[in-house]
Amino acid sequence: MSVEPVTAKDYEARMSPQLQLTKTEIEEISEMLLYEELSRARIRDLEEGVRAQRARGSARAARRWTRVARWATRRAERYQDQN
Repeated sequence: MSVEPVTAKDYEARMSPQLQLTKTEIEEISEMLLYEELSRARIRDLEEGVRAQRARGSARAARRWTRVARWATRRAERYQDQN
């Protein structure tokens, strides 16, 4: 018993003569693709918003660490002045 591997391309080539879509089926597929593209656009918008939020967050963190470093420097200088 031998088994031949079937690729998607082979399967489509065999099935394509049998595929006859009606106008309604084509419209349904087009509508489905439209909704799919809309959902992809929404996902891209959300990802872009997240990237912008991360950039603002990292800038905020950098300012915070700068303030902490300045505070630590002043504290170290005060400590050295006392000794």
